Amino acid sequence: MSGHSASSYAASAQRTIRMESESVAAMEQRIGAQFEGACECLLAIEGRVIVTGMGKSGHIARKIAATLASTGTPAFFVHPGEASHGDMGMITASDAVIALSNSGAVPEIITLLPLLKRLGVPLVSMTGNEESTLALASDFHLDTGVETEACPLDLAPTSSTTTALVMGDALAIALLEARGFTADDFAFSHPGGTLGKKLLLKVADVMRSEDAIPRVTPQTTLSQALLEISNKGLGMTTVSGSDGSLSGIFTDGDLRRALDARVDINATPMEQIMTTGVKTAEREMLAAEAMRIMEENEISSLVVLENGKIIGVLHLIDLLHVGIA
Repeated sequence: MSGHSASSYAASAQRTIRMESESVAAMEQRIGAQFEGACECLLAIEGRVIVTGMGKSGHIARKIAATLASTGTPAFFVHPGEASHGDMGMITASDAVIALSNSGAVPEIITLLPLLKRLGVPLVSMTGNEESTLALASDFHLDTGVETEACPLDLAPTSSTTTALVMGDALAIALLEARGFTADDFAFSHPGGTLGKKLLLKVADVMRSEDAIPRVTPQTTLSQALLEISNKGLGMTTVSGSDGSLSGIFTDGDLRRALDARVDINATPMEQIMTTGVKTAEREMLAAEAMRIMEENEISSLVVLENGKIIGVLHLIDLLHVGIA
């Protein structure tokens, strides 16, 4: 047993978080001409951004490449060791390179420098040593150095990898804003995930339409309306005029109130017991916005209108089926 107490574990965690937070906070003062130049450089290239790094820096480089790619800057990771054995062919003269190395002296990246210079590709470095070989060879150097690692031995990359990751995020977001990258653009690169569904799906993509719409007229009796509700399976029906305009709706809640009032189900028409002034949606409304309306009003369906006419019904269960929740 190590002899550590529960409080020792907590103190260690708190110290690590504090040290890494302080390292990240110190970076804010370093953002200046070099960062601005790197952004202008990366915006101007016609190709892609190649991100590279060795060891723990390589793991951070992969994440930075993924973040850039998903926020409008085409990018991918190249392993520096593999680059020396054929993968240099993945880098073209129209690309730019971001190289990560805390020491700025990792051999696998230093070996690539003459090749990158020969290609003429812009080089942005992230290191903790502005006098290192990598930093001096770069067109733009971003200082991600830390006073000490969070590791008590000052050996394991901890604070330094955190600052590199944050610098990568800072680059990605600065480029995103400069490109005018929108929510629709983000959704386009995330079509399979929940974010994509929330940003891309519109009411027209999910709503029940045509024969699937429950419909009755204001003169329809309650007993007849119950058959329509049962047949369409939405727990409600629209009530529409002869021109297809919305007069109201009748829901399970309305049915409970009608039964409590002991109305005659065979004689009472919808116009006497339907709900009017209901919440509606439009076909081009985002499905996520329709979900918000349902949640705020504690309802489970929306009638979809176009030019005042009923063209669909959107039910909560349909949104849940497509992952809008």
